[in-house]
Amino acid sequence: MTQPMTTIKIEVREWVATVTLTRPDVRNAFNEVLIDELRRAFTSFGPEVRAVVLTGEGPIFCAGADVQWMKKSKDKSERENAEDARAMAMMFRAIDECPKPVIAKVRGAALGGGSGLVACCDIVVAAEGTSFGFTEVRLGIVPANISTFVLPKIGARAARRYFLTGERFDAARAKEMGLVHEVVPDSGLDAAVDGIVGELLKCGPEAVATAKEIVREGLSRGRDDAIEYTIRTIARVRVSPEGQEGLAAFLEKRKPRWLA
Repeated sequence: MTQPMTTIKIEVREWVATVTLTRPDVRNAFNEVLIDELRRAFTSFGPEVRAVVLTGEGPIFCAGADVQWMKKSKDKSERENAEDARAMAMMFRAIDECPKPVIAKVRGAALGGGSGLVACCDIVVAAEGTSFGFTEVRLGIVPANISTFVLPKIGARAARRYFLTGERFDAARAKEMGLVHEVVPDSGLDAAVDGIVGELLKCGPEAVATAKEIVREGLSRGRDDAIEYTIRTIARVRVSPEGQEGLAAFLEKRKPRWLA
């Protein structure tokens, strides 16, 4: 039997899974249960899901680590703290490597690990007035877990400032540095996300998954290896059932089966 979720809610409707953080009383902050449930959720989606929307219940997307959870780390050994950090890293990785496109719908604040959560998503839409920040240094710790996922988005220049100062910044600055794709009025947040989901659903689901993989692999491989990888990938995709169907639909001037 699948273990029930207690800190997130998952709703699937018309090919789209909405994953909602449901700890509004603590501003959707992370604890060990939320970390585990997010990891399990993002490694479980099957063919009935073609896009995932990640959001938070209440006025705050995610305020980072739960204070009560952080208190426990004071009494843990370095090895035990490493185990906690590994669990969190695997959660971020599950979102980052989920074969489904992941859209973050963000309002209120995304701080510390919350900004890391945003960085793991493929497309990020934020409401005006949302604040972001890599605030760990204000507590005498560092944004280590999230850095693997944040650095490819914002680059070293922005990280050298905001990782070191821990200062908060607004959604417009987050967009400027590459953490956020669109900033919209809060009243238009749902419509903006729905519009992006609609664009994603026009595309071949296997092609979208492979396109997401290409981005990740292109950043991690050396140049020669990346070129060979892309050659193999496009050859495989062209002869795949979905690739053949897409080409046939184009030539026959009809909708491909994934839109039928």
